Amino acid sequence: MQGYRAERPAVVAADEGRHPPGPGRAWEESWYLDFAAADGSLGGYVRLALRPGDRVAWFWAGVVGAGPRLVTVRDDEVPPPSGRALEVRASGLWTELVCETPMEHWSVGLEAFGVALDDPLEAWGQERGDPCALGLDVEWEALGPPSPWPGGGAVGYSQACAVSGDLLVGTRRVQLDCTGVRAHLWGDRDWGAPSSWAAGVLADGTAFSATGPSGDASLAVDADGLLVSGEIRTPASDGSDGSDGPDLSATALAHAPVLVPGRGRLARALCRYDAADGRRGFGWAERLGG
Repeated sequence: MQGYRAERPAVVAADEGRHPPGPGRAWEESWYLDFAAADGSLGGYVRLALRPGDRVAWFWAGVVGAGPRLVTVRDDEVPPPSGRALEVRASGLWTELVCETPMEHWSVGLEAFGVALDDPLEAWGQERGDPCALGLDVEWEALGPPSPWPGGGAVGYSQACAVSGDLLVGTRRVQLDCTGVRAHLWGDRDWGAPSSWAAGVLADGTAFSATGPSGDASLAVDADGLLVSGEIRTPASDGSDGSDGPDLSATALAHAPVLVPGRGRLARALCRYDAADGRRGFGWAERLGG
């Protein structure tokens, strides 16, 4: 989720809303929300991106650990919202992202038909798998203030959250009570540039978010291009240079790759994060190219 090019102002409550688009086709505004179980057995995410230069929205979602190895939803030709609300509809897809209280509380509703994949690499191929219902009625509530986006020139912020609500995968319903991270970014998005990002919450409540590849998130992939491990240097929580958090090692547990239209393969994975002092947590990481 790195690769945006713009100035980086301070985070204010008004930033929770939509922003006036820039002039080029590369301008994009995105909202991302994820979750990870306290034992790393389950995780998922949603991402909605508005691309006014192309007159479309992109919607991605993925869940691992709820039965099928991976359930994924990807639609890169969604009609953009007709009003200010973040509600979109397409064939087999309805979702709405709602800011209930700025910088404190977001909710996501989702009713979609995705595909269950035994082999995550199929997400970069024909996406051949069994149709699978995917639903969310889930809340993200802040565990602390938002942090400015950590490097890469992006405009935006991320925030650690407590996550609760209902997840539906096929006929299985799961009650979520875990942690997650949300991010809101806007600016010119360079999908052709190598990038990486890692974020999560440790068991003691310590949250982190770091970017790369030349910055604070160094992620390694295997011969197929899937994430396997990484080294994370957590940046300063106020967005300044330096670090005030633990350095972490990342181990990928489950994969949810995404094929970015016309741009390449985005490796995404639910990860375990380990600190040298024995603390552990879970979250998500991604790498594009490089």
